[in-house]
Amino acid sequence: MKQVEIDDIVAFLREAATRMKEAADYLGQLDGEIGDGDHGYTMSRGFSAIVRALNEIDVQSHDMSTLFRSCAESFLEAVGATPGPLYASGLIAAGDFAGNRSAMDADQALMILVAISDGIGARGKAIAGDKTMMDVWLPVVQTIKNLRQENAPLEVILSEIRTSANRGVESTRSMVAMRGRAARLGGRSLGHIDPGAASAAIIIDSFANILEQRVL
Repeated sequence: MKQVEIDDIVAFLREAATRMKEAADYLGQLDGEIGDGDHGYTMSRGFSAIVRALNEIDVQSHDMSTLFRSCAESFLEAVGATPGPLYASGLIAAGDFAGNRSAMDADQALMILVAISDGIGARGKAIAGDKTMMDVWLPVVQTIKNLRQENAPLEVILSEIRTSANRGVESTRSMVAMRGRAARLGGRSLGHIDPGAASAAIIIDSFANILEQRVL
């Protein structure tokens, strides 16, 4: 099995940016049902800023920590809304985990998703059932930890984290929002997918796609 290198991380971030742009209208529609309708545009703007930053640096001269921190700064500068500090914190945490490495085993690279989740959770304080992006990130993290402990093959883990992410998105339909603008709706938020959960699943699926294409 190949190692995950900086080029693979860049490919993941670029794919997430492309996918976020494609899904912007859909995410905005979801947000329009329970929020202010700008989540798709916000996430697309943030990831587009990451791509611009990647275009301006010599990727090969950076370690993963520096790369993730540069992306965090660009995302935060572009996104002043709630996702800005949350994803910036997640990307910084990923950089802290990766450290000065330029490559790592694929099994270790899965922990980048765990680090992103931990960073978001530490900043936002949301818990499972609050109807937020954490209703996707938390089950994905648990899936990674459980399957790594079982020494499951990478292809199995990637498949299962997609399933966990999609299940997490759908689970938010049956939740009442406890945080953010949607919380103002109370029971009226019931029956709607949380847009932050939907965008989180796009990021996770992008990560899984790149590892399948470039590492397996």
